[in-house]
Amino acid sequence: MPDLAGRGTITHMTMTTVEADKILSVNFAPWVLALGLRVEALGDDRATLRLPWSRTLAREGGGLSGQALMAAADTATVIAVSAARGAYGPMTTVQQSTSFQRAVTDSDVLIESVLTKLGRRMAFADITLTAERTGELAARASTVYALLG
Repeated sequence: MPDLAGRGTITHMTMTTVEADKILSVNFAPWVLALGLRVEALGDDRATLRLPWSRTLAREGGGLSGQALMAAADTATVIAVSAARGAYGPMTTVQQSTSFQRAVTDSDVLIESVLTKLGRRMAFADITLTAERTGELAARASTVYALLG
């Protein structure tokens, strides 16, 4: 498999969803865990998480809150970086930009984070957030991470 930084070949095996779910449970704050995120799929350069529908995350009118969607996008990127590196390591968000396209009501959201560049010190990703029930794009995000370890 190619290294996204163009430095040769990555030799690790793809992380399992069980291993990735453990990264969530061990490394994230209680309020992030309260979102109920679950890892659905992993690839060499991507992670797909599920944000279950919850009235506690909805705003007036029934749409999921933007804050919950942004936290889900951020979290999915941590999992994508961890999967690409073969393990979790300390990192921090440097930048996140989110464009909301439509409200999500009464539907789980699938969050796919795709790494566009993974270097020694920085990682970049594009994220799509899709309402599972309708298949409609709810939001797009981009993130930049500093890799600390």
